[in-house]
Order: sequence, then C-alpha cells, then structure tokens
Amino acid sequence: MVQPPTTVDEVIQHALDGYAALIELGEEVEDEWSYVTDLSQSWQARMETVAAARAGERIDPEIVTAVTAAVAEAGSISDPHRAIDWLSTFPQVVLVSMGERP
Repeated sequence: MVQPPTTVDEVIQHALDGYAALIELGEEVEDEWSYVTDLSQSWQARMETVAAARAGERIDPEIVTAVTAAVAEAGSISDPHRAIDWLSTFPQVVLVSMGERP
C-alpha cells in the first residue's frame, strides 16, 4: 500500500501529478494550446516554488485529504474544455488549502 504524503512538498508533487493529466487533456483543444501551455507553466512554477520553500514541512492530514479529493475530482474530468477551466482553479484550491496565496 502506498503511504499518503506527509509533507508539503510531497502533497504538492501529488497535486502536480494530477495537474499533468489536466494539462494533457486541455492540450487536446488545438485553438487553446498556447493558453493551456502558458497557464499551466505559470501555475506549475508557483506550486513548485511553494514545494521548494516548504520542503520537508509536515502537513495536516486533513489538508492531505482535501488535496487528494481535488486530485480525484480533477482525474474524473473527461471534457478537454472543462479541463482548461480547471487549469487555474485546481492550483488555487491546492495552494489555499495550504495557507498559501494563489
């Protein structure tokens, strides 16, 4: 059984893994490819900055549960246009749950 993440950087990596699926799905909309790329790079960089700044910091299990639920919800998206909508929403949910500014 895989152990749940216990640190901020581990939780953010879990979120980034889920985010990658949204990006891939959103990239299917050819007319929005540049937007998807720019938006996702910006949010990935923001989450990676927080992960680096708070690496090793223990995280409340309730936050792990919340982020895991957000990752599961993102994983349930099958419509590329809806995935694009989530490309800005998902990182904000993750960051705010950790007490970070989006």
